[in-house]
Amino acid sequence: MRKTSLFIMLCIIAVACNQKKTQMPEIAARDATITVKNSYTELFIDTAAFETFAASHPMQDSLSNKMHSFYNHRNYQYAWFFPDGLAEFVPTFLGMQNDYIAYSGDSSLYNPGLITAVDSLARVKKINPNDSLVLRTELQLTQQFFKYTSLAYAGNNKLKIQELNWYIPRKKINPEIFLDSLLKNKGKNLSAYEPVNRQYNLLKEKLLQYDNVKKSMEWKPLETSKRFREGKSDVVIKEIKKRLFLLGDLPQADSSAIFDSTLTAAVRRFQGRMGMKQSGETSPAFYKQLNVPIQERIQQILINMERIRWMPASPSTDYLLVNIPEFTLHAYEDGKLAFNMNVVVGSEANSTVIFSGTLNQIVFSPYWNIPPSILKKEILPGIKKRANYLAKHNMEWNGGSVRQKPGKSNSLGLVKFLFPNSYNIYLHDTPSKSLFGESQRAFSHGCIRLAEPKKLAEFLLRRDSSWTEQKITSAMNSGKEKYVRLRGKNEIPVFIGYFTSWVDQQGNLNFRQDVYGHDKKMAERLFSQESIALGR
Repeated sequence: MRKTSLFIMLCIIAVACNQKKTQMPEIAARDATITVKNSYTELFIDTAAFETFAASHPMQDSLSNKMHSFYNHRNYQYAWFFPDGLAEFVPTFLGMQNDYIAYSGDSSLYNPGLITAVDSLARVKKINPNDSLVLRTELQLTQQFFKYTSLAYAGNNKLKIQELNWYIPRKKINPEIFLDSLLKNKGKNLSAYEPVNRQYNLLKEKLLQYDNVKKSMEWKPLETSKRFREGKSDVVIKEIKKRLFLLGDLPQADSSAIFDSTLTAAVRRFQGRMGMKQSGETSPAFYKQLNVPIQERIQQILINMERIRWMPASPSTDYLLVNIPEFTLHAYEDGKLAFNMNVVVGSEANSTVIFSGTLNQIVFSPYWNIPPSILKKEILPGIKKRANYLAKHNMEWNGGSVRQKPGKSNSLGLVKFLFPNSYNIYLHDTPSKSLFGESQRAFSHGCIRLAEPKKLAEFLLRRDSSWTEQKITSAMNSGKEKYVRLRGKNEIPVFIGYFTSWVDQQGNLNFRQDVYGHDKKMAERLFSQESIALGR
């Protein structure tokens, strides 16, 4: 027993040490080729003074290593000061930080002592590199930048993303490279090198707009369920117009009580942003969305900004993104949207997993190998009730399991798309086309059904001249299973994501329902009293 306990303890220590080695960034070697003659600035830091600062300002090992690496790369040149004063991009960085504090509510970055020091040194026209205030401010600015980068771009590290049913690996960022880019570009053209998915900044802009709406009026629920359409008149229409104007759906303020064509267009736009059928008429579903408190929308935006921070920057290659709450697949060619496609995702009881993979196989006229869970719950009880159950459903025994033969009645339809994963999730056709007309499309057992599977097959095989449209159609209807392997550049990344708020190609802010309750879990972690006390 003692030997077993000792072995387990040694394993734990070994794993912990191994994790420490893999997670801890190495310290870069000092670049002694940089001298006063070829330097970025004529100001250099005394290394002994640097070490004194590091010793007197306790930091996590990872932050300490980043600081050492950054200044070793520069041979200890100053980054934030020039001989004639404070660098012009210092206010740029502090402005970025203040914006983050304002829209995130995270006050943990606020450093009043640093702000006071910067304000004091902003008036100094001749910098003494050995002045203790100058040195301390230089190093605190770098330290503050690394902290800011970690929070603003890498996401809240207190959130365990797999506990939130998110299995897309959290992106990794290099704050040293980002800071180098900021310095070289003197704080300009930030969007060209900012380590964040473009969607993040689009959402941030909308967040600031909604914050202004929150300040402008109290968003009380409209106590009505009246159905209005173009030509109607009612005092409530005034309030509907006011709200749609503040939200950006109505182009101009209008205090009249008449439901005119401009309001019809505004209602349709609002309905589209909410994922509703765009009837242009008010309804109970319309009022339900319009009555959502602005503070609740702000939190919904913040939740999705947090998720976006986990994502890599938008790829410049081909890729597929399935957004579960939107029930939509987005296909990108060379980083630009090529087309959208309606999908059916897993029901709440059979939720589709959030993860990423690489699509590398197309299967035409596929068999459907019945998963054990479906075999147990549906197929075996069906066989017990009816002796001809398998024949009626075009199924057959295959060893100890059951599979459905290829054909139009096959539950996978005429084609499926594989991106190997441990969740047994893939994209596929379906014979049940009627569900694609529903606004809420969470009906499957977990896999993702495609409204236009042939279109996706053509997209994936478009660079292979041997696969014509006619050949694809023939393969889909052959009744004989055929695997097609995609290789090299034809393999394509797939992201199965969960975003209930985003900005679309037309610049419209969209919201969708929290179909799996993932937003609720995130809200408990981000906006609980404990989180707020910790600076979130």
